[in-house]
Amino acid sequence: MSLKTLIVNATIINEGSIFQGSVLIEDDIISEVYKQTPDISKLGKVKVIDAEFAYLMPGIIDDQVHFREPGLTHKAEILSESRAAVAGGITSFMEMPNTIPQTTTAELLDEKFRLGAKQSMANFSFYMGATNDNAYELDKIDPRKVCGIKVFMGSSTGNMLVDDQNALERIFSQAKTLVATHCEDEATIKANLGKYRNEFGENIKAEDHPQIRNHEACLLSSTRAVELAKQNNTRLHVLHLSTAQETKLFDNSLSLDKKQITGEVCVHHLWFTHEDYKEKGNLIKWNPAVKTLSDREQLWKSLLDNTLDVVATDHAPHLLNEKLNPYLTSPSGGPLVQHSLQAMIDAFIARNLPLHILVQWMCHNPAICFNVSRRGFIRKGYYADLVILNPSKKYRVSKENILYKCQWSPFEGYTFNSTPTHTFINGELVYENGKFAEYFRGKPLEFER
Repeated sequence: MSLKTLIVNATIINEGSIFQGSVLIEDDIISEVYKQTPDISKLGKVKVIDAEFAYLMPGIIDDQVHFREPGLTHKAEILSESRAAVAGGITSFMEMPNTIPQTTTAELLDEKFRLGAKQSMANFSFYMGATNDNAYELDKIDPRKVCGIKVFMGSSTGNMLVDDQNALERIFSQAKTLVATHCEDEATIKANLGKYRNEFGENIKAEDHPQIRNHEACLLSSTRAVELAKQNNTRLHVLHLSTAQETKLFDNSLSLDKKQITGEVCVHHLWFTHEDYKEKGNLIKWNPAVKTLSDREQLWKSLLDNTLDVVATDHAPHLLNEKLNPYLTSPSGGPLVQHSLQAMIDAFIARNLPLHILVQWMCHNPAICFNVSRRGFIRKGYYADLVILNPSKKYRVSKENILYKCQWSPFEGYTFNSTPTHTFINGELVYENGKFAEYFRGKPLEFER
């Protein structure tokens, strides 16, 4: 006998519409979407969840996280961070290769998938990392299983910089799957850092970060990536765009499913500006850097006109004592998966934007960009990855409710206006009002390529 759950009286946000309805889950699949409450007596044995006054949306697909396992588990683990993600409404994630050891061989990639199966509470995939000399390993990728190839065209945590032009040509010309890039020009960053060191010595401040990793560094590298993709007809996805200038490299004349070149923006680049360094310091030190108000506003505009496509987190935790080091020894990155949905809801409210666009950026578009099989939408026959969110239940971020292993958040002390209350993954209620189905493990994502 199949296990059935019926979510009733929900305000469903899905595929450009907001409507009252119900969703029937059977085992791990959405078996029906109703615009009226069905006759429950005809459904047999069914668990009913009343979502009156709440939103029901597809589970978020986060295409860029760093869960630090293996090798950096003092900062984070797949279990701890996927658990935090599930509490934040993220039901699937794609994790980065700059761990120890770096995920740059087929064998190490397989080991990551084994770790995911054992540890992850959410559905998962892992990127293969590119280097200057691992082209042979990239040929072994199964595009139906692996979300993409990650190319660091600027160095960041783990120093996986790919700076050999011949290597880049090989990667872009031979990739069997999507290529995702971190774009910052290394020579420009080194020159800028040298100038600041000459002037300030070891006393560089967090406020200087966007001048060191500046607009020019981002634009030079993103331009190079787009040129390589156009020359080689590569499926390119440029991660964590941070400048107004870079948005001009992208095109909104095609529907998303026809685009060869797509762009992602992260929550922190849509929330913070360079003015926030005065209060937050290294806690908002990311690569690429948070930049100006005009940059932030252009990123919003480019998402709204479909020039850019996806909103993700780049969740990248470090210990608080590491982040509180002086600028030069403070690592870049911060934790975000638990609060990304709440932050974006508040940003949408402040901008008076309809929430179906948020669902497009965080749920539908990642599924389309990566050709994710049967996820990212509330559709009959799709996996039941769903989030119920109470739009009027306030939530103050504090040490007591932060779930990251690093135990801090750049949003600590902030009160969000909404709270995710239920998260379903593959039809199972994995999170409900602070309680987890601790035994549950997600599935590897499948890609229709």
